[in-house]
Amino acid sequence: MTNLFQNFIKSESGAVTVDWVVLTAAIVGLGLAVMAVVSAGVESLSNDIAGELNTIDANTSPFAGNTDLVEP
Repeated sequence: MTNLFQNFIKSESGAVTVDWVVLTAAIVGLGLAVMAVVSAGVESLSNDIAGELNTIDANTSPFAGNTDLVEP
């Protein structure tokens, strides 16, 4: 019985699995942190784009609001 317990203590077969689990958890955590930081800016930008698109009448003058695309 003690021999079985000593072999279990000395075994390193699960060490690689633990390393992968820790690294994967760190990558997932980093991804969630980046998403939390960036999401407010992306939401604000998408609202600005939606507002601009709602003000353009594509049938009459699609480039009226954008002076960069109009030749002088």
